[in-house]
Amino acid sequence: MVASTYPRTFVPKDLKVASFADVEPLYLALLDRPIDSPAALERWLLDFSELTAVVDEGGSRRYIDKSCHTDDPAIEKAYLDWIEEVDPKVKPYFFKLQKKLLDSPHRAALTDKRYEMLAKKWRPDVELFRDQNIPLETEIAKLNNEYDKTCGAMTVNFRGQELTLQQLGRFLEEPDRATREEAFRLSIARRMQDRETIESIFDQQLPIRQRIARNAGLDDFREFTWMAYKRFDYTPDDCARFADAIAATVVPLVNEFDRQRKQELGLERLRPWDAYVDVKNRPPLRPFREDQIDLLVDKTKEIYNRMSPQLADELESLRRNKNLDLASRKGKQPGGYQATLEEQREPFIFMNAVGLQRDIEILLHEGGHAFHTIAARGEPLQFLRSAPIEFCEVASMSMEALGAEHYDVVYTDPADAARAKRTYFEGVIRILPWIATVDMFQQWLYTHPGHSRDERATEWLRLRERFGSSPEHMDWSGFEDWRRIEWQRQLHLFHAPFYYVEYGIAQLGALQLWMKARENPRQALANYRAALALGGTRPLPELFAAAGIRFDFSERTLGPLMNAVREELAQLPV
Repeated sequence: MVASTYPRTFVPKDLKVASFADVEPLYLALLDRPIDSPAALERWLLDFSELTAVVDEGGSRRYIDKSCHTDDPAIEKAYLDWIEEVDPKVKPYFFKLQKKLLDSPHRAALTDKRYEMLAKKWRPDVELFRDQNIPLETEIAKLNNEYDKTCGAMTVNFRGQELTLQQLGRFLEEPDRATREEAFRLSIARRMQDRETIESIFDQQLPIRQRIARNAGLDDFREFTWMAYKRFDYTPDDCARFADAIAATVVPLVNEFDRQRKQELGLERLRPWDAYVDVKNRPPLRPFREDQIDLLVDKTKEIYNRMSPQLADELESLRRNKNLDLASRKGKQPGGYQATLEEQREPFIFMNAVGLQRDIEILLHEGGHAFHTIAARGEPLQFLRSAPIEFCEVASMSMEALGAEHYDVVYTDPADAARAKRTYFEGVIRILPWIATVDMFQQWLYTHPGHSRDERATEWLRLRERFGSSPEHMDWSGFEDWRRIEWQRQLHLFHAPFYYVEYGIAQLGALQLWMKARENPRQALANYRAALALGGTRPLPELFAAAGIRFDFSERTLGPLMNAVREELAQLPV
């Protein structure tokens, strides 16, 4: 087992973290331990890292359990006990231990660049930490749990079957337009039932986050988050310029796609249920049945095998270690993610597969995150194994881009493989305006404290008009109330504010890697893996450089990449 590769040397081998009392003596021992030399400081850091990994894994396992079973009261209680009784008590100790490193006179003797990076990452944490914010962060976590429970309970009865909204989404690809419309209307009606509950959760979160920022001596939560996320290499203004570039470069391309779709389908204007159907009205791509989750893994594994047998083996290790929960079911949190079990240094993948082509893309994506975890696990310090999020998403999105070249593994008919590839690359273009919408919405939310629900809806609609499909092509009539609260479906707004522009930045990195791979696939993959192995030991621009790509998300980079994708699409059959 992987766990035996990383035996405990500081934390007692038989210790299980059931309560904070189980680990408090270890935190006290680290605080009290004298550090009289650089070697002693390094030993102390390793012990601190081991304890942190043990505690983090305890929290991750409870979160995973809660994600998989939002309707299980015992699992929910275990999760709430953790976020109410363990996590808040760990935070003050963690802060004091971070400060102990930064204040140590022996830190200057640690000349390895890794330690310099660690100090750079920890300074904002120490500057931002306030005891009075701990209960506020706990309140936010509890509200997120309410959001997850609300969304996890959303099911509908569709033609005699109880389906989750993810399962219902399959029918939006059906050639029969009446079926698509019925599924879409049912999905929106179900979401509208809980609009007040979800809006209320968000109304409670916003002022709490503003208080967190002010307690830290900052003007707003955007400024707080920029520091907390260690965004050393770009500013909110850079993000606004990125959004401007998307509006100028990508939105016209999306409108061209919509115009073509409208013509192919023979419609005067598209309706929302026309967005995902094949334009030739061919049956939807179904790479596996909903009950064939092992087949999903097998096909994705073979795509990885084409790129590198090592990647295929690493995915198989997740299945072997039971670190996959992929099927959609009632009571399961929506979405997908990769979580790291820090003590074992193993990845866990969570998603809601229902038999769609998109499920292949999601598993390729989350597999990239898993490879990142595996590649970086040789770093001794848990604090340095995780890269900045902007590069973590390069790891995942690159696997989507490179994997799209091997869809003949999934589909025996070359025409279907080409359709899947077209769907992927069109999706790359279409997601960028949505990323700009969500990011600019968040910038507005947290720089306009005290706004009303109506003001919030007005700003959302303004951004959707700027970045969304033109009314000339897409007709949303009859769904005006839904459009005002459409943002409620974006989990990041609740769980991780400002975590969304990273997807856009990383997409440009992934596309650069895809272009490199067209010239020299072996070298591109070698650079990719070498960069992943650096974990969080280097600054963001250096990680991009190690992968052979440039950290830049201006129009200078965006424009040529969009042209390359457009050319790729022009070569594919419709």
